[in-house]
Amino acid sequence: MSKTLVVYYSMSGKDTESAALKIAGELGADVERLETAVPYPADYDAAVEQGKREAESGFCPELKPLVHNPADYDCIVVGTPTWWYTMAPAVLSFMRSTDFAGKTVIPFQTHAGQPGHAISDMRKETKGAMLFSGMRLEFGKLGLITPEKEIDAWIADIKKEVLA
Repeated sequence: MSKTLVVYYSMSGKDTESAALKIAGELGADVERLETAVPYPADYDAAVEQGKREAESGFCPELKPLVHNPADYDCIVVGTPTWWYTMAPAVLSFMRSTDFAGKTVIPFQTHAGQPGHAISDMRKETKGAMLFSGMRLEFGKLGLITPEKEIDAWIADIKKEVLA
């Protein structure tokens, strides 16, 4: 059985976090929430403007130290909200600072109708890794839109094809 870590970023602690916790629970994985060393502004509009600039420029913010060492895991599930069609800058920082050689990497993203290219961007940052199919989870104002049965089938495939 592979040792698995679910790593994710969530500014709000809602959609991406709920997905990460569900995935970690189903896989019996450890979980790690990425946090930027300098928090985003409390003012929503200021945070959105800063996030937009960072995502569009490929900025990699400094992260707070991780509790779990990715080197200790065989399988790493990485989750991100979609920010301007790509991964959140904190996830880009994690991806670029982690050696994925010899590991299985499983990306997932949350979005509100425009998934963009976050999954393919994440794949580009996983040199030396074995990649497993990513999952796009759509959320709306009332919560999850992606059918639960699709998520459950994806998790079942991970258990069968990666963690068996």
